[in-house]
Formats: sequence, structure tokens, C-alpha cells
Amino acid sequence: MIAQLKPSENGTLPSPFPEGWYFIASRKAIEKEKLIQKTWMGENIVVYCDEDRRICVAEAYCPHLGSDLSPAAGGRVRDGRLVCPFHGYEFDATGTCVATPYAPAPRATGLKVFETQEIAGMIFAWWGIQGREAQWRLPADSIDEDGWCDLEIRTVRFAGHPQETSENAVDLAHLRYIHGFGKVERIEPVSVDGPYLRSRFNFKSVRSLAGIAKLTFNLSADTHVYGLGYSFLDIHEHSIGMDMRLWVLSTPIDGTLIEMSLASQIREIRKPKRWLAGLGFLPVGMRAPIMNSFTASQQEREVLQDEIIWSRKRYQSRPRLCKSDGEITRFRRYCAQFYPELAESN
Repeated sequence: MIAQLKPSENGTLPSPFPEGWYFIASRKAIEKEKLIQKTWMGENIVVYCDEDRRICVAEAYCPHLGSDLSPAAGGRVRDGRLVCPFHGYEFDATGTCVATPYAPAPRATGLKVFETQEIAGMIFAWWGIQGREAQWRLPADSIDEDGWCDLEIRTVRFAGHPQETSENAVDLAHLRYIHGFGKVERIEPVSVDGPYLRSRFNFKSVRSLAGIAKLTFNLSADTHVYGLGYSFLDIHEHSIGMDMRLWVLSTPIDGTLIEMSLASQIREIRKPKRWLAGLGFLPVGMRAPIMNSFTASQQEREVLQDEIIWSRKRYQSRPRLCKSDGEITRFRRYCAQFYPELAESN
């Protein structure tokens, strides 16, 4: 049985850090920067890559005497090892201390590391209850990239909570009211299997293309939610014959702020059913990247519409729901399994 989400008397959720997998950065960004520091799930972390392209996500403090390992403090990556700026201790991609400048590496000395998983060039790390190991996995590490344009990632930071943002997966009414979508219809009831939730629906969107023309898109969305930090939408646009992938990744920063990263891809559009809307006047190789940039801008705008609500709202532990609110109650029961104080064995 999944635990029930207990009502909160003061209108706040049980924890700002639900258990699960949360986005770190793209592999491209990590390999370019060599060493990245960020606040993630209330932790000061560093992220680096060795010469074999193995990625390490670790707490940003040296176990020797506690030095900050971030670039701002002088931390650096040399020959694929993270080097402490205080005494030169070196750590490999497992977080193990493998060398010091003046003595053999101390036994069993290592960084606190977080388990990682990579999907489509995006790195995720597991945050567990009291540091426990991953209780479940994200979907397959490898994903078909053949015929898909490069990933575009846009990130928005605001005050919020990942449960509130993830609730959009089942809150179809807000799609009509805030975003102006039409003919929003659920294809099938929401289904739940442990940490996995699936929500499928159709909708219609009217958008302006570069201020030239208004275009109507008829879309079907198949939403796959794995915990509160990972939502993947497999979207098909029927009138053009266009396929799109969208990841909505909400990651707590410090207990108040979250980062929402939107990562999108579009499959190569070879024979669009609608010439203008499918950019049929452009060479084939340009169509998907340009359409991806256009849709990414639209998605970012829609998140900013939601952000006005998310950053100012109060959590209603006993919401007064109406018939059109769909399956919010079921979604909240699903969420309870991700909180330390509510965790129960199935």
C-alpha cells in the first residue's frame, strides 16, 4: 500500500525534498565546464567528469579537513581527478581519494557521492531518505536518438515545490483556463504502478508563428511521471504529423526555490501534412531544429504563466474539489510514497 498524504494544518507540504531522481545538468555542460558547483536538494554539490567520461556527483566538501571543492574556492579537475584546493587530495570519478601530494592516500577516504543515471545526455542523481540507496530506477538509460534534433534545455527558477508543479500532469482544467488550450480530453484514466504514473490526454493549441499567421495544432500527450522530479511527455501533433519529446524536470534547490528545466526534441519532419505549419518551405534538416526552438519558447512562456500561480499559492491539504478536477486526489495519494516521514513498505 502507498502511504496516504497526511493533511498539513499550516498549508505546507511535509518536506521540500521528496525522495527520487532529480536533474543535475546535461553531459554537454559538464564536459564543457569540467567542474560545476550547485545547490541541489539542499546540498552543496560538485559535478565533474573523468577522462573516461564517467560522471561523479558529490558533496562539495573534502573529507580531509572540510575544504570547499567548488571552482570558486579553487577546486579543479586535473587529469580526470578532482583536486582539493587546500591540501591537494585527489578524487576519482567514484569519489575515492586516490592520491595526495605528500603521502599515500588515506584508506577508505572518499567523498559522499550520489548515484547517477543518464537519459538522452541528461544527468540525474538519486536523493534518498537519510541517504538510502535508490529504491527504483528511471526508464531505460538509452533512448533512440536517430532522426531527432539536438536537445534544447531551458531553465526557470522560482519559489515552489515539485509536487505542486508535477500536479499539472493530472490537472487538465488549468490547461484550458491558464494556457487557453481547447478540446482538452482525457484519453484514459490515470494509472499508477509504484513510482510510475501515466496520464494521457488530447488538446488543441492555437499559436502565432513569428507574428505572421495563427496556427492550430491538434496534439496528443502521453505523460510518464517517475517521482516528482521527472516527467516525460511523448507528444504527437496530428495535423502536421510531428513527433516531439518534452521533459519537465523540477529540482528543489534550498527548500524554498526550485529549478524547472524544460528539455525538448523534435523528430525530423520529412513530409509535413501542412506545408506552412510544418515548415515545408525550409530544407528538411532545418525544420525540426527551428520548430523545436519555437515550441521551446512557447513551453517556457507557459511555465512562466504557471509560475505566477506556483510561487504565490498555498498548499491546500484538503482541497474543495469539483467534478472537473479529475484525478488530483489519486495523484496526491501517489505522492505520499516520496516523503521520508510517510514512507512505508509496499
